Amino acid sequence: MPIQWTKKWISDETYESAGVFDVNNDGIPDIVSGAWWYQGPDFKKKHRIGDVKSVGEYHDDFSTIALDVNGDGWTDFVTGGWWGHTLRWRENPAGDPGKQWPEHIIGETGNIETTRAWDVDGDGAVELIPNTPCAQDVKVFKLIRGKNGKGTGKFEEHVIYRFPKGRTQGHGLGCGDIAGNGRMDIALCGGWLEAPKDPFKGQWKLHEDFDLGSGSVPMLIVDLNLGRNALIVGQAHRYGLDWWEQKIRNGKRTWLKHPIDPYNAQYHDLIWADIDGDGGNELVTGKRHRAHCGNEAGEWDDYGIYYFKWNGESFSKQVVCYGPIGETTGVGIHFALADLRGTGRLDIVAPGKDGLTVFFNEGS
Repeated sequence: MPIQWTKKWISDETYESAGVFDVNNDGIPDIVSGAWWYQGPDFKKKHRIGDVKSVGEYHDDFSTIALDVNGDGWTDFVTGGWWGHTLRWRENPAGDPGKQWPEHIIGETGNIETTRAWDVDGDGAVELIPNTPCAQDVKVFKLIRGKNGKGTGKFEEHVIYRFPKGRTQGHGLGCGDIAGNGRMDIALCGGWLEAPKDPFKGQWKLHEDFDLGSGSVPMLIVDLNLGRNALIVGQAHRYGLDWWEQKIRNGKRTWLKHPIDPYNAQYHDLIWADIDGDGGNELVTGKRHRAHCGNEAGEWDDYGIYYFKWNGESFSKQVVCYGPIGETTGVGIHFALADLRGTGRLDIVAPGKDGLTVFFNEGS
């Protein structure tokens, strides 16, 4: 049976990114979004983080990646956006709700669509990869850790691939094992980068196998039990959500496109997680409301949040919410799944230009 959901309005703030972590170390998860953090367990009390640059309908805040950057035992977060041209982290002031969070520059990047974190080098700790559609360089930022394994507040910047003059990395980013050798390759809209044995000293190889359009961030690299990992790609600024089957014949790799949902637009953020508790992962996603402020295909359509179950051959769609603009909500550019109440079930934290909303997972 489909999951039952309880919808709770949190705020009418229009930041498009949110994360969940324990801000004040009281053992209770909090919600962090834009200039505010919302104190659990009821999220009614909100506390100021600090100013966030606004540009029209946007805020220069396109990710909320929880990470103890300076190793002080208090969780900070990583952000960055289109206009600031930098990847940044905001320092948790030891959970003090009366203090604002200092902002620190990680590195110069150019326009950031959004950023994600993956363990690129397999050392058990995540690195940061911003999607910078207009840039030639594909950059990975690695947190420098001390002998105790804790963050030092400083990062190494690695340019793992540089496109030739006149070419850029484009819109879309994923990370996972495409080659089938256990390494973390990187998917871009116009092909994928095969990881060398040492990702920060070796040479990455570009395979121009596909054109994925305005790919989502992330594009998921997942095991669908088909022998080789598949790609799941949303169209972030047009219609379409598809999975791409990887095949190798006579030493040649090809990709076969399978539609999941061709009738909805702005699938910008995707999460692969077990949301119904059956032991297998589902595709959780939805529309980024007013992704380009009402100026592209599908922006005025009815929209919502969904999860898609894999049955071994195809995906079936389950609706969390759906309706016309003003009556429903989407998932923004960086949404979150977390067990907010200690039920053992994953709830949905959905930010966006339509406000900040939580959908509590009541089970089936």
